[in-house]
Amino acid sequence: MILAVLQARMGSSRLPGKSMATLQGQPMIVRQLERLRGARCLSKIIVATSTDAADDALAGFLVSRGHTVHRGAGADILARIARCAEAISSVSHVVRLKGDAPFMDPGIIDDAVRMALASGADYTSNRVHRTFPAGLEVEVIKANVLRDAAAEERDPQARISPTAAIRNQPQRWSQAHLKAARDWSKLDWRVKTAADLAFARSIYDALHPVDPGFRMGDVLDLVESRQDIARFAA
Repeated sequence: MILAVLQARMGSSRLPGKSMATLQGQPMIVRQLERLRGARCLSKIIVATSTDAADDALAGFLVSRGHTVHRGAGADILARIARCAEAISSVSHVVRLKGDAPFMDPGIIDDAVRMALASGADYTSNRVHRTFPAGLEVEVIKANVLRDAAAEERDPQARISPTAAIRNQPQRWSQAHLKAARDWSKLDWRVKTAADLAFARSIYDALHPVDPGFRMGDVLDLVESRQDIARFAA
């Protein structure tokens, strides 16, 4: 079983409550989950959030919509993700995705999962050798590797950056790297500020009504053809 874990929280110093900010009439977290359902290789999706009171409304909203939610310690994201895998005994790989990425591409997720399965790598991603726009990161980790890393002592910074302990030890845990056809790594499509949200809304307003399942190539084409949008894109 391939389990996708989508990290999401309401706390953000630059854009509080961004998970519930609307894109084409629905909260960003809903749009992300809609996009994940387009990935054919995923067996189950869990939203991982914290036990902080600030995330009560987010968790309650998702449960009311029928989504599976796991809540754990706010500071130790790796432990939170590992517990999602532990709750389902048949999980072989965990796909880690971040909650500030409303343009996540299901095709790229499928490519990363297929590479992980074909290569047998412990850790597969498109973020070590960056060629995709920021905000399209995918990490596929063997469940046993995730559990082992979560059980070890880590410094506080490593707990905040959950996959660093795995990513930074290629001699211990084997790696495979997914690369794009061209280098688009200078583009940043994450939603971290009000300006980022404005960019995301402009893209959704242009593309979502025509094709809710739009992909990375559609966004690239739109940015290239629309100078008013392109100003936000870099």
